[in-house]
Amino acid sequence: MAIVKGRQTVENNEDLVVFLIGGRVNKWWLLPIVLPVFIMMPRMLRELAKNPDLGLLGVQSLGTGGMVQYWKSMEHLQAYAADRQRLHQPTWTRYVRKLMPIAAAGIWHETFVVRAGNYESVYTHMPKWGMGLFKPLVPVHGHRDSARGRMAGAAAA
Repeated sequence: MAIVKGRQTVENNEDLVVFLIGGRVNKWWLLPIVLPVFIMMPRMLRELAKNPDLGLLGVQSLGTGGMVQYWKSMEHLQAYAADRQRLHQPTWTRYVRKLMPIAAAGIWHETFVVRAGNYESVYTHMPKWGMGLFKPLVPVHGHRDSARGRMAGAAAA
């Protein structure tokens, strides 16, 4: 990944939903049962990437245990999760029926609705990361020089 030199930030002038999600295998000897469900996550992400109208803005991996997903709204996230014509709903049903009763794998998620002006970011000599993957990066200077200033700058805009 190419390094973006200097200090960068993103404007915080839009609402967004931050969705943290991950999973783990609890019983490794049941991996053949777990894998068909877990390999659906990359497929779901491809489905979402091909259909931007579904509302996924970007994804940042946290390594093997999870990821951060950024969504346009809670309505977009919930609509995708409930849509029987998309990959999530049948995958979730399969998890509930096959893996949950035997505790073969665990899945977790946390959801945060973040209003415009209530988040800030800074990336120093980093490749595009987090919100910088889908929002334009802007140089850090002036009011953007501190976390407080980046937060206050959105309120003033």
